[in-house]
Order: sequence, then structure tokens, then C-alpha cells
Amino acid sequence: MEPGAHAISPNEVISRLESNEKCGLTDEEARNRILIYGKNLISRKKNRHPFVIFLDQFKDPIIYLLGGAMLLAFSFGEWLEGVAVLVVIFITTFIGFLMEYQALRSVETLQKMAQTRANVLRSKDLKTIQASYLVPGDVVHLAAGDVVPADCRILVSTNLAVKEAILTGESDQVEKISDKLPENTLLADQKNMVFNGTIVSRGRGVVIVVVTGDQTCIGQISNLTQEAEKERAPLENKLAKLSHNLILLTLFLSILIAFAGYLQGKDLILMIKTAIALAVAAIPEGLPIVATIALARGMVRLSRKQVIIKKLEAVQTLGETGLICTDKTGTLTENKMVVQKIIGEDQVWDSKKISGILSLKDECILNRALQISILCNDSEFKESSQKADAIENALLEFSENLGYNWQQERMEHKRVGEIPFDADIKRMATLHEDSRGYLIAAKGALESLLTSCNKVLTKNGISTLENKDKWYSIADRTASEGLRVLALAFKEANSIPIPENYFNDLIFIGLVGFLDPPRKDVKEAIQIYRQAGIKVVMITGDHPETAKKIGEEIGLFESEKAASTVILGKEITDFSKIRPEDQQKILDARVFARMVPKQKLDLVEFYQKHGNIVGMLGDGVNDAPALKKADIGIAMGIRGSEAAKEVADVILMDDKFTSTELAIRQGRNIFENIRKFVVFLLSCNLAEITAVAIASIAHLPLPLLPLQILFLNLVTDIFPALALGMGKGDKSVMNLPPRDPEEPIMTRELWRSTIIYSLSVTTGVLGITLYSYYVGTYSEDEVNNMAFYTLVLGQLLNIFNLPKRNESFFSNEVTKNGWVWGAIFLSILIVIGAYVIPILRKVLHLVPLVPEQFLFIGLFSVSTLLISQIVKRLGGTV
Repeated sequence: MEPGAHAISPNEVISRLESNEKCGLTDEEARNRILIYGKNLISRKKNRHPFVIFLDQFKDPIIYLLGGAMLLAFSFGEWLEGVAVLVVIFITTFIGFLMEYQALRSVETLQKMAQTRANVLRSKDLKTIQASYLVPGDVVHLAAGDVVPADCRILVSTNLAVKEAILTGESDQVEKISDKLPENTLLADQKNMVFNGTIVSRGRGVVIVVVTGDQTCIGQISNLTQEAEKERAPLENKLAKLSHNLILLTLFLSILIAFAGYLQGKDLILMIKTAIALAVAAIPEGLPIVATIALARGMVRLSRKQVIIKKLEAVQTLGETGLICTDKTGTLTENKMVVQKIIGEDQVWDSKKISGILSLKDECILNRALQISILCNDSEFKESSQKADAIENALLEFSENLGYNWQQERMEHKRVGEIPFDADIKRMATLHEDSRGYLIAAKGALESLLTSCNKVLTKNGISTLENKDKWYSIADRTASEGLRVLALAFKEANSIPIPENYFNDLIFIGLVGFLDPPRKDVKEAIQIYRQAGIKVVMITGDHPETAKKIGEEIGLFESEKAASTVILGKEITDFSKIRPEDQQKILDARVFARMVPKQKLDLVEFYQKHGNIVGMLGDGVNDAPALKKADIGIAMGIRGSEAAKEVADVILMDDKFTSTELAIRQGRNIFENIRKFVVFLLSCNLAEITAVAIASIAHLPLPLLPLQILFLNLVTDIFPALALGMGKGDKSVMNLPPRDPEEPIMTRELWRSTIIYSLSVTTGVLGITLYSYYVGTYSEDEVNNMAFYTLVLGQLLNIFNLPKRNESFFSNEVTKNGWVWGAIFLSILIVIGAYVIPILRKVLHLVPLVPEQFLFIGLFSVSTLLISQIVKRLGGTV
């Protein structure tokens, strides 16, 4: 069936599909069509095999360099060094494998959504079958609560209404009709169609399947989701760039030292071994491990606050987010209707300003409006029910909030007749009996109900309704405020009227304006984001005025100019053809309305191309492609569709928009902590490579052996670095603007600080090497051990160099961090344990030392901290 079923009559649709409304397809014809069209399932992209994912972890420059060092070690018979490096390689790659394996599934729920059951007409019999066996031409019967099993054209609509928010973003249920519509009718306005995955909220319908599987709207969204390429996480990019720089530095120094030694007449094999030691020293093997653990701790902290992080790097990406795109319905709003105002003859009641029924006992219009809204109402106020009408629930909730006992009102006015709601004429009426006679309660669309009224209720009683045009103007003005409008009317009778007379000579009461209200905590969160330099943009499939109204209530607009700029989806159908002068308009806009899933995806990509780190909040199937494409996809955990939760990086289990603020704060602090331990690790490793290089050139005993370097990098370096990652962070971090996405982890100032810290440690290590070799005339093993222990203590003391220059040395974030003191104590215990355990002592070439030697170790170690602090206080470091 070609597109455009909405633009032709039901009979023509049936004819084209060679079907029959009364009989449906035969079982044989259905089987033949499955062979042609395939099952009614959404195809899924085949996931990579876990083994392939594991192999991909080895495609990393650092792994290449470590692998080269390992092969050289084995080729020269240095088996311990080679095995040690091999262990490092597998630890690093295994962590990467676990992180990626957890994020494999992306669109499985879209597949599950099609596997519902359907009541289908086959060979005149109504059967219940798996929806996956539906084919184009099948005639399906729908009832309230059913999930629509495919994209279908409506043949018969009996008060049929469908909730399509999961697909279009519209908060209202959509009244369905069977009439044909213009060819260019937008998806959200195709009221003669029902779409796969949406839910029937009221009434019944007979529909014919038009398209199935991947050709349905949900299927197309699934394809968009699979095609949307996830941007590489900013932290991954920064760490990759840092690794690249370290490799270049390592290769340069290794070749330089080896060549210089060869020119000095040293043994070539010896110099190659030294180059291996330099390579091992330069690479901070513990960096990915520490970064992973720090991010994991951030995940744990956030999970305690109902924020579930599916991918470790998402924690840090949240901290870099500078722009948040958010859906409206269910994200910024409550996803339910609430009475906003009641408009009577020359009187308006704002729901926010009404407090208690006692103060309203003389308000005859308001009281009558409440009575009619209770009686002409089929809801039992079960908000969780799929069959509940949002408008009718809102009316009962409003009356209940004002102190009305709606159950008692219904008992006192027993319903004895009714004309159910008709989607074509858009009105309903109920007949009630009480002690005084009979009461007719009516509600519906203004244009439908007002024609039946010749009188109007005023505060002084009942008057003749003379100016109906005034009410049309009021309704238009109320709708322009983003409110949905409902009209109320009534009349009293002494005897039972026949149903044909229910709508004759009604008394008009007024209008009720409804709104899907914003969440109470959203406005405060928007202010925090603005203070933090984060832009918030609403992207919705809803009506532009409704979106604008919500935007105003939550403080989304920064100025009147911004409030006047609401961009419609039809204005940006092709992002590749947007003129330069219009690009800035899009970047400045805060509300996008009537947007379809493809446009949401394109808009996210547009922001990314203009240098933004984009976060996307959503809960519907229509949000899934954009959630996947965004740098950080955030889904609602309670109201969110499974499709949205599957592709998201973050799930808000409490559905609170404000929880993103907690996550961003945590992310920003984690990045600063990552910077601290990167500076710590690099300054320690640079000290190792510098000390080894200078000692090699100066014909001194090597202060560090390759296995000693690995021991330091994997054991005594990791715990202090991890302790830095445990820091609580700066409380004022949300008062700062987002970081420049192009800013590296290591800025020029941080590199300068790193070099100064490393040279301070190098000075202490070389100082004790020179002293012990020339003055103490100790053996080469003793010289090596004294330098090794000095480096251990120097690196542990180096952690106190990390607070900023304007902070007190004795009272700062590092000294107040109990994890730091625990890490120092643990590292010292590990070094002592390495000496005590015979096998480790042998592997690390540790020998006994006398107290005098440990005294000098302590002096030279403390000198490393003193040198750094003197330079820091003179302005040499941050």
C-alpha cells in the first residue's frame, strides 16, 4: 500500500488492499501476504559478537606501544618484564570490554512493542492472534486499552480516541474520525489513522492495516535510531589525545636516549633495554583503571539519588554538557490534564487562586460548572488506568481539590439516561434525577454545544444568550494561550425528556481551560542551569502555543525576544539548506514545536556541529533517535517508554527533571578530579622517565628497573590517584560556565605544573642517586633501592602539590580528604609488604638497608615537596 491512505476514502483503501470490511482476509491470503511483506516485526541491527568487541579494545595506541615493549622484552629474554607488561595490557583491555559490552542493546524494545496481540477479522471470524502475523489488508477491531498493532486506516470510529504522546509528543488524546484528509496533512494531524504502539484511550474502532513492520512510523523511528551514530564521548576524545601526545613523547625520548648512548659507545642491546624501561615509565598504565573507578563511584553516588548511569563515561559527559534539549510532555510537564481556569459570563476563575469551596458558596456559575463537570463524566478517577479520559480525570480532580464530594454528588443525582460522546459532533449529555426533578448535564466543543444554547448563566441568574460571537472570541483567545477548551451547559426539567431533546434549549455555563502543567521543580532547575551557563531547549511535537505557555511558566525564556521566537517543524524541513542568517535564529531559539522524530535527530546533530555538547531528555518512542545521537541521552524511568530507556545513557528513576542538575554537578566535579589525578600520575611518570634518562646518559646506576616502574605505576600510584577521584569537589562548580568542548584535559598551565612537579621529584631521586653512589659508595643494588624508596615517598608527597596556589597548604580539599590519607598509608604498607614477601622482594630486586640510608631517603623525599611548594608560591604553578 503506497503512502497517503489518509487522503483517500475507506472504501478506496479497502479496494486497493483487496480486502473486505465484513469478512477480512482469508487465512490462505494472509499467509501469502506474509511471504510478500514479511512479519509485522521491526528489524534490528545485528549486534557485534562479544569476541569482536574484545578484540576491538586492542585497537589503541597505548596498547600498541605496550605491546611493542612486551615483544622486545621477550626477545631479549626478559620474561618477567614481558609478562608484567602483558598483564597490564589485559587489565586495560578487559575494563574497556566490560564497559562497551554493557551498552550493546539499543532498540530491542522497539522489537517487543510489535509483539502484542490483535483482534483481527479472518474469513468472517473475529480471532485473537499475535500481531506479528498481521499483514496489509487485515481488518482489526480496536477497543479502549488496546495497543494499536500496526499503522492502520480507520474504517469505523465509535467515540474512538487514541493517546499518541509516545509517538508525536502531543499530550492530548486524539479524537479519531474516518473521513479522508488532505494529502499534505502532517502526521500529528492524521486523525483518520492509528499508529503502531499508540494506545486506545476511549471508544471502539474498526481499522484496516495499511503498513506493517519497518514501514510503520515506529519502524521508521527504529531505523533512525539504528542509523544515528553515537558521538564519541568527550572524555574518550580527550584521553585519546592525551595518549597520542604521551606516545610521541615516549618515542622521541626513547630514540633520543638510545641513540645518545650508542654514540657514547654503550652496548646497543643495553640501550634498547633502557628504551623499553623508558617506554614503560612514560605510560601511566593505571590511568584507565583509576578513571574507570572514579567514574564508577560517581555512578554509585548518583544511583543513590535515583539517577542510573548506563555507561561510565556518561558521568563525565554530563559535566561538559552546555545545552540540554528536552521533550515537553512527561518531561517538563506532568503528562496529565489539569484545570487551569473556568470562564463564566463576565467572570474568570484561575484555578491557582481558588482555595476552598466554602468561600465559593455564593459563586453560582462556578458551582454549577463543577456540578456539571462531575455528572457529565464517565471517569472513576483512576489515574493509572489506560482507559481513563485525561479531561474527565482533570475535572474530578479539580472538584475534589475544592472540597466537593463527587461520589456523593453522583449519588444525589442518579444518572438515568445519556448520549455518549460522539467524536464527529464532539459533545455528550447525561440525564440525572434528583429530589426536584431532572437535570441534563452537557459538555463538548464550543462550536458544537453553543448552537444548542439560547440562554446563559450569570451571577445574577439566567439571561438570554445574545452575543455568541463573544464566546467564540474568548475560546480562540484561551486556545492561543496554549489551553485546551471545553464548554459546559445544562437545563432542568420536570419530566423525563426524550434523548432527541437533550440538546434543545440548553443554558450555557461557560468554558473550562485545561493545561498539561509543568512539574513544580522544573522552574528552579532552569534557573540553576542558566546560572551554570547551560542552555535549555524544548523540542516537542505539541502545539506551538501550548509549548510557549509551558516555556513561560517554567522561565525558559531569557527575554521577550526569545519568547516570541517559537520555531515550527515545517520551517526547518531540511537542515542542510538552512541559510546562514537563519542558523543563528535556530541557535537562539528556546522552543521548537510540531517537530517529528527525524527533525529532533537533525536538530541535535545541528547543535553538535556548532560546537555544543548536547544532552537530550525524552520519554517517548519519538525521542529515541535523538536520545541516541546526543552526547548524553537521558530518559525518564517511570513514564519513559522502554525504547527511550534502552538507547539512553542515563535513566532518571524518579522522573525528576531536577535530577539532571545533580548529575551535571557530579559530572563537573568528576572531571576536575580526573584532572587532578592525571596531573598526579603524569608528574610521577615523567619523574620516572626523566630520572632513568638522565641516569643513563650520566653513566649512573639505573634508579629504577622496569618491574619497579610497573610496580609503582600499577600499585603505589593508583591508590593516591583514586583517592583524588573520591574528592567531593567544589561546591560552587554550578556557578561556572560549561568548559569549552575543545579544552583538553591537560591545559598549558597544567602541563607547566606537571613538569615542575616531576622535575622536583626527579631532583630528589637523582640527588640521592648521586649521594649514595659517589659519597656513600653503596652497591648498585643499594643505590637503586634508595632511589626507588625516595621515588615512592616523593610521589606520595606529590599529592599535596595539587591544591591551587590560592589555597592553604594545611587546609584544602586534598588534606581534608580522608581517602588521601588512607591511600598514603596503604601504599606504604604495600611497599613494606613487597619487601617482606620473598618472591616480590626478588622480583623487585629489593635488598636490606640500614637506618642511616632510610634517614637520607626521608630527607631527599621531603625536599621534593619543598621545591615544588617554593616554586608554586612564587607563581610557577596553578
